Amino acid sequence: MSSGMRQEVDRCAKAVELAQDGKTVAVICSGDPGIYAMAGLVFEIVFGQQKVVGARRAVPLPQVDIEIIPGIPALSACASRLGAPLMHDFASISLSDLLTPWELIEKRLEAAASADFVIVIYNPKSKGRQDHIKKARDIILKHRSPETPVGIVTGASRENETVAVTDLQNMLDNEIDMQSTVIIGNTNTFTWQGRMVTPRGYSTKYKI
Repeated sequence: MSSGMRQEVDRCAKAVELAQDGKTVAVICSGDPGIYAMAGLVFEIVFGQQKVVGARRAVPLPQVDIEIIPGIPALSACASRLGAPLMHDFASISLSDLLTPWELIEKRLEAAASADFVIVIYNPKSKGRQDHIKKARDIILKHRSPETPVGIVTGASRENETVAVTDLQNMLDNEIDMQSTVIIGNTNTFTWQGRMVTPRGYSTKYKI
């Protein structure tokens, strides 16, 4: 049973229903199921059902055993293509305001940028959200140099994969869509031979 965007609830609810009927069910999604994906929604549906049953003192629903099988999240796949951009603390922020108010997303961007996190941006741009990535870039520019390295990976590990290493000032000159993940370096991130590297801090304590 497949579904498109905005039909995730129906798909997960059907999976839970089938599981409660005694079937073994797999909910499959891209990346890691626990990162911007379906695992949390399955838990929410089962938890919500139990709350209703508890409030009404109705007949308990059949127990559903939920197992999360980890996958490779987009940020890991993209980081491997770019070099080593996530070697220090980083924040992952989705620019999709379908479920999260844009005002809150802006606060998170501001906080992550001011704290010098490497920033991983999911869902940077869609047909209905053309300007969010520009607004995000402008917020980060208040705290980072225009020369800050930026990596853009689209379709990581797929046949249509593209990889670009650019900088904060010029990142919008590259093609960015919903399959893209954008990784913006911190103040110590550098580029070398077309790769991004964020130092962990070893050079301050050890001879390298």
